[in-house]
Amino acid sequence: MAFSKEHKEEIVEQYRQWIDKSKAVYYLTYNKMTMPAINDARAKLRESESEMHVVKNRLFTHVLEEKGYKFDPKTWEGNNVVVFAFEDAPAAAKALTEITKGNDVFAVAGGYLDNALLSPSQVRALADLPTLPVMRSMLLGTILAPATQLVRTLAEPARGLAAVIKANSEKQTSAA
Repeated sequence: MAFSKEHKEEIVEQYRQWIDKSKAVYYLTYNKMTMPAINDARAKLRESESEMHVVKNRLFTHVLEEKGYKFDPKTWEGNNVVVFAFEDAPAAAKALTEITKGNDVFAVAGGYLDNALLSPSQVRALADLPTLPVMRSMLLGTILAPATQLVRTLAEPARGLAAVIKANSEKQTSAA
């Protein structure tokens, strides 16, 4: 289906906006894609605030060149879908791992994280990272650990003194 020049410009502008809003961009090849398969994939990706779109390869690679992304032109010769991770890159990578596991429809071909090209194995490694809320809680726990230990250390002598006084008072009441 031929698109008019104006329609192509609208598509290219939409691709630019999606890339600008994304924390990460992943691309997958697909084979024998069915509507139930793509609907399931989109539903899983929505949970991680990501979107999957079938793209026009030539127009999308034009936007990639324009934005300074490196890519292998052969990667963009077949059927591709692109996933835009708008919030949490590892969460979207986890969703992609779930989607492609035991599935012959989709295969992760690569991605981009902050303009850096990712191989399929790097996308899988990114999927193994904890999600953003978990990372934040781990960081907060690490930051608060020294303060918690300091409070315990400062409170321990008073706690020990209170235990000694209580034991002494119990000893005196039992002796009387």
